[in-house]
Amino acid sequence: MLHTNPVVIRRTMAGLRDVGFVRSIKGHAGGWTLLKPLESISMLDVYKAVGQPRIFAIGLADPAPDCLVEQAVNASMTSALEKAEALLIAQLGEVTLAEIAKDFDRRFSASCANSL
Repeated sequence: MLHTNPVVIRRTMAGLRDVGFVRSIKGHAGGWTLLKPLESISMLDVYKAVGQPRIFAIGLADPAPDCLVEQAVNASMTSALEKAEALLIAQLGEVTLAEIAKDFDRRFSASCANSL
């Protein structure tokens, strides 16, 4: 699903392990185990645990830093991006992994019912 290098997944899981959300067990029967209830972990907790990656892929243009138009546009964009990021981060704190799991279960049940 993620279409990424396994190293990225291992680093992400290591971040979650470092804050005590999961643990890993090596060996044939090993794997990852959740250490905290899903209700006690928010999306904000996960975001922080994985190093608070950049929220938005868009950024400011700066090919002509002396240009007053560019300065004005960048100032406006900076303000808008900061407000949007603060709003998104606040929302992450409102969503628990339990809520996401419940939504998944609902979608899975509906998917199974539709395939019959």
